[in-house]
Amino acid sequence: MASVHPHPLKQLSVDETNVARDYTLKLHEGAVLEFREIFLEEPPKAELIKFLDLEHSGQLSDSSPRPPRLAKVQYDVIGEGNKVPVFHESVIDLRTGDRISHEVISSDYQAALTIHEFMTFIDVCQKSPLYQSKVAKLRLPEGFEVVIEPWPYGGMDATEERRRYFQGLLFAQDKRSGNPDSNFYAFPLPLIPIMDWAKKEIVKVLELATGGKGDSLTARTEKANVIDHCKASEYIPELLPEGPREGLKPLHVVQPDGPSFTVTDDNLVEWQNWRMRLSFNTREGAVLHDVTYQGRPIIHRLSLSEMTVPYADPREPYHRKQAFDFGDGGAGNCANNLTLGCDCLGVIRYFDGVTTGPDGTGEVAKNVVCLHEQDNGIGWKHTNWRTGRAVVTRRRELVFQFIITLANYEYAFYYILDQAGAITVQVRATGIVSVVNIDEGKQSQYGKIVSPGALAQNHQHIFCVRIDPSIDGHKNTVVQEESLPVPMNPETNPMGNYYEVVQTPIKTSAGIDADPSRHRLFKIQNRNKLNPVSGTPVGYKIVPPATQLLLADPNCIQSKRAEFAKHHLWVTKHKDNEFYAGGRFTLQSTRESEGLGDAAARGENVEDEDIVVWSSFGLTHNPRVEDWPVMPVEMLELHITPSDFFTKNPAIDVPSNKDLVSKLANGCCEKQELPVRSSL
Repeated sequence: MASVHPHPLKQLSVDETNVARDYTLKLHEGAVLEFREIFLEEPPKAELIKFLDLEHSGQLSDSSPRPPRLAKVQYDVIGEGNKVPVFHESVIDLRTGDRISHEVISSDYQAALTIHEFMTFIDVCQKSPLYQSKVAKLRLPEGFEVVIEPWPYGGMDATEERRRYFQGLLFAQDKRSGNPDSNFYAFPLPLIPIMDWAKKEIVKVLELATGGKGDSLTARTEKANVIDHCKASEYIPELLPEGPREGLKPLHVVQPDGPSFTVTDDNLVEWQNWRMRLSFNTREGAVLHDVTYQGRPIIHRLSLSEMTVPYADPREPYHRKQAFDFGDGGAGNCANNLTLGCDCLGVIRYFDGVTTGPDGTGEVAKNVVCLHEQDNGIGWKHTNWRTGRAVVTRRRELVFQFIITLANYEYAFYYILDQAGAITVQVRATGIVSVVNIDEGKQSQYGKIVSPGALAQNHQHIFCVRIDPSIDGHKNTVVQEESLPVPMNPETNPMGNYYEVVQTPIKTSAGIDADPSRHRLFKIQNRNKLNPVSGTPVGYKIVPPATQLLLADPNCIQSKRAEFAKHHLWVTKHKDNEFYAGGRFTLQSTRESEGLGDAAARGENVEDEDIVVWSSFGLTHNPRVEDWPVMPVEMLELHITPSDFFTKNPAIDVPSNKDLVSKLANGCCEKQELPVRSSL
C-alpha cells in the first residue's frame, strides 16, 4: 500500500483498492463476482475527531492510535444459469483483512449504474432482432446512423415487475461530415429500447408520441421519415457554418511567483489562514474535510450530496424520466479529466481520483479536481473623501472545481473560499438540453421547440449540499432569523421605522423553507462560545437560495422518491454514514429510503448537538431557444458566511497592492489624462 499510515481522510489508493478486491474475492471463493464500487469507508466520526484533535494539537506521532482503514466494497455475486445477480455490500479492514460488516442488499433496491453496464446495454441493443426491426422502420436518410444514449430507468410503476432495467434514448448522427463529434442530439428518434439486465435481452421498444398541442397523450402522429424535418445544429468549432467569431484577444491569468496555496501529504491544502483536506469518491465527487480558519474549526465535512432532474412531460414513458445523478450513476464516475488552460486558468494543481473496474481493479482517473486561485473583483474598499485616498483590496478566492458529464448535460461544481472566511458552493449547469422528436409545425405545452423537430422538455434540476458543521466544536445549533415589521405604536415604534429581528432555535430535526419576504436566514451557532465584541454566539450564516422546489404532485412517484427536494433547508442529528439526501439507493426507487425525509422524521433533538445541515436548491428549466445547441451556463450559489465568528473583518490585513500589469486599453482612453484623486 502507498503508506504505512495514510491519513484517515485520504481516498483509497489504487493499491488499497486492489487489496480490498483481493480480500473480497477470498470471501467468495468459487463464485463469480462483478465489482461495482470500492471506495473509502470513512471512520466513525467519534474516532476521527479524536485523531484530528491529536493532529491539530501537534501531538500526533507514528505510535498514536488511528481509526481503522476501511474500504466499502459493492459487488454482484453471479449465480449459475439464469439466476439474477445478488448485490452485496461489504466493509473490509485493509490492515487485517477482516470483513467488518456485510449486507446482502434487498431486491427492493438497485445498485447504481456503471459504465460497463452502459456498454453492455448498447451491445445488447445492437444484437436484438426486436430493436433492429423497430429501427429499420424509421427510414433514416442515407449517411445517418443510430446513436444509443443509455439513461437510468426512473421510478417504477406499481404494475411493473421488480427487475433491473435499462433504457436508452435514440438519436441519429449525420456521419457524412466524417467528424465523430457531429451533434446527434439535433435528430431525436421516437423509440426507447428497454433491457432486462438479468436476461441481457431487449424486452420492449417503446414507440413514442410525437404530437403537440391538441394531440392526446398517446397519439402516434409522426411521419415515416421521422427526421426529415430536423435540422443540423453543430457546436464544435470546425463544423460551425460561419466558424468561430473573430476579434477576441487573449486574456491570461498570470502568477509569475506561483500560487499562494500549498498542498502537502497529497491532500492537505493550506491557503490564507485556511486549512482543509480534499478527498474524492465515486458517488459525491470532491469532498472537503476538516475545514479550519486561523486554526478554528468551521466545517467537519462539506459535500454535494444529491441532485435530481425530473421531467414534466406526462406522456408515457416520460413520467419515468427522472435522473438522480449522484445516486444513479455516481458523480465521481462521470467526472471529467480536466484540461490545463481550458477548465481552469492560472497556476493549477490537479488531483486524481480512483475508480473501480468490473474485476475490482483500481483505475486512476486523471485530473478530476483542479485547485487554483482567481480574482473576483473588489474584496473591500473605502475612500476617504476628505483626503482622496482610497484603500482597496482584491477579492482573491481559492477554488476547488470538478465537472461531470451525464449524457447530454454538464454540471460544474465549485467550493470557493475567500480571504474573509466565507465559503461559496457554486453549481453551473451547461451542456445540451434533452430533446425528443416532435412533428413538423407543431408546438407543445411540455417544452420549447429549440430546433426543427426537436422539443426540449420542461424539467427541474434540484441539488442538495450537505454541511456537517463544527463551529468552534461539534455541539452546534441552527437558529432561524427573520427581520419582521413592527406596527407603529407609542411604546416601541412611535415613528414606524423600527423592525424586529426574531431568532428561533430549531429544536428538532425538520425541513424548513426559505422566505425572502421575511429575510429568513439560518445561523449555525456554538452557543457555548460568545463573541467577545457582540456578546452573541459565534456562528456562520446560510441564506438558502429561495428557488422553486419540486413541482411534481406529492402523491406521484417522482415526488415520493425525492423528499429532499421539498424543503430548502434541513437540520438533522448526525448519524455515521448518512451522507445521501436521496437515500443510499435511488435507481428505480419508488420512494426515498434512508434519505432526508427519513432522517428528519426521527424527530431528534438538534439543539447543542452534533448536527448536519442540508441545503436544497435548484433550477426550474423551461428551455429557451438560446439554450441550443449548447446552453450558456445557469449558475446557482449557496453562501456560508461568518456571522459573529470573528472580532473584525478577517480580510482587513489583505495587502492593497496595485496590479502593475494592468494598463489602459488602446483607443480613446489612451491619451486621456485622468485626475489624481486617490492612491493606494
